[in-house]
Amino acid sequence: MAGAALPDRRVSYDGYGAEALAARLGTPELHVLPEVTSALDALHALAGDGAGPGTAVLADTQTRGRGRQGRAWHSPPGRGVWLAYLMRPASTSVAALLSVRVGLAVADALDAVGIAVRLKWPNDVLLADRKVAGILCETRWREAAPAWAAVGIGINVHGPVPPDVALVATALDAAGRVSRVGVLEQLLPRLRALPADGALSSEERTRWAARDWLAGRRLTEPVVGVARGLDADGALRVETEGGVHRALAGHVVVA
Repeated sequence: MAGAALPDRRVSYDGYGAEALAARLGTPELHVLPEVTSALDALHALAGDGAGPGTAVLADTQTRGRGRQGRAWHSPPGRGVWLAYLMRPASTSVAALLSVRVGLAVADALDAVGIAVRLKWPNDVLLADRKVAGILCETRWREAAPAWAAVGIGINVHGPVPPDVALVATALDAAGRVSRVGVLEQLLPRLRALPADGALSSEERTRWAARDWLAGRRLTEPVVGVARGLDADGALRVETEGGVHRALAGHVVVA
């Protein structure tokens, strides 16, 4: 097991030691680290050494946290949930499905702590039209099959957010009193219950539709058209002049 990813028994995370927090969250393979470059990097190292599904890395701070398309994710100590969670799916279409399913898990967890959010495909969680959480799924492959999928989740729990993103980002405590451990208590069981494979069920698509921030909005990217929800494989459906376009990945720009 990679030394950088080993749990530090001296770590205090909101007053909890690593072992006490793992017991409270019901996640025995929980690695609580005071500082990492990225929780995803630490998890990939564990996965490469044979860690099982459900292994999680929780960082107090990330020095090089990342989002989609190489963007940096501001991850100061004590301010947010910086989590990476390991899954070992068999499906080759895992990325789009996982992003949707994890988004639903995050939204349901935040509902449970009294914070109502919406979801913006492919990976944004919005509070009052500003980003409060993001999801990044990174798959590593063994020939044509996925060896594992590392799910990165960043949730801004305590503000303020940096001034340069304050117009587009926010934190949970802008809407109510909430703790990092309280969020994790709701989130980890939902992640453990996620199916690793298979198309989205009608129930999952209905849940997404109820939170779908893009629904009915006009887009200029990934194509020009109107957002019309998701397919069973997690693709965004965009109604264009030439018919329905399906986007499995990409950047979304609202007109």
